[in-house]
Amino acid sequence: MGTIDSWVIWNLTGGVNGGVHITDVTNASRTMLMDLKTLSWDPEIAADMTIPLSMLPEIKSSAEVYGNAAIPSLAGIPVAGDLGDQQAATFGQACFEPGMAKNTYGTGNFMILNTGTEIVPSKNGLLTTLCYKIGDTPPIYALEGSIAVTGSLVQWLRDNLKMIDSASEIEVLAGSVEDNGGAYFVPAFSGLFAPYWRNDARGALVGLTRYVNRAHIARAVLEATAFQTREVLDAMNADSGVPLTELKVDGGMTSNNLLMQFQADVLGVPVVRPVVAETTALGAAYAAGIATGFWNGEQDVIDNWAEDKRWSPAADPNEIARTYRNWKKAVTKTFDWVDADVHQ
Repeated sequence: MGTIDSWVIWNLTGGVNGGVHITDVTNASRTMLMDLKTLSWDPEIAADMTIPLSMLPEIKSSAEVYGNAAIPSLAGIPVAGDLGDQQAATFGQACFEPGMAKNTYGTGNFMILNTGTEIVPSKNGLLTTLCYKIGDTPPIYALEGSIAVTGSLVQWLRDNLKMIDSASEIEVLAGSVEDNGGAYFVPAFSGLFAPYWRNDARGALVGLTRYVNRAHIARAVLEATAFQTREVLDAMNADSGVPLTELKVDGGMTSNNLLMQFQADVLGVPVVRPVVAETTALGAAYAAGIATGFWNGEQDVIDNWAEDKRWSPAADPNEIARTYRNWKKAVTKTFDWVDADVHQ
């Protein structure tokens, strides 16, 4: 029993013929069964969930040699790096200092802020989690904010409404108008994640007038991702007390220049994309390289990280404040849509 990394490592190292049953601190934290302070399974929570501790994998660091591969094509090669998806992306982005953050733009968005060796309980709807742990060094913690619908909203516009033929077309369409025309799209298709956590919310397209056309709606779709990211960042700033100075970004949507520029405008800080945008796989590889001595440590990762493009805030702050205020108003229109006696 374990998360997917446990299953993969078990099979890589031999399975029933001597396989290693382990997980790392970041994946273990995702089960909600691990004590963040002791980095061990919490017997009370496990008992509440009727899970015998003997079934659970041994918790290891994110960068150490767990065992050697036993399958013929990889025989003898050390298995050495294990990180959860978003933590691996944070590692690959070289966010090693407290206050550094990355945001992954995929089907949904996931922002992680490094809080160092301090466990910061969130008072603003974020998740307190492990960021990474290298060998015997102290664990590094993080705050994470999850946004359910970002890239999938563009897919919805393509597949459900047939407004575009391919996801990449949205940038041209949205760029054909100067602003959103007063339209705001809150994609609470299955409720709202951070920082609201409202499962009674449903999607809303508001502020419509006869002036609004398909280009304005396309722009509102892109802006929804940037506004939701701003809300998560505001929560992170409030929890950590350390204002973000720049945001490192990765994932498929970072190829959209219009979105990235608007993101910088809404956040009021530079948005930076690395040369290697697939930072999740890169982060796991770095962790394994550190464990086996191929890399000397975090400094090598920092030295290897390279900036590809940077977007700096360029919009009128007063105009951004106005649109963000309207966005917050639009979010409230999604609340309380699902009644208690209706199953949706």
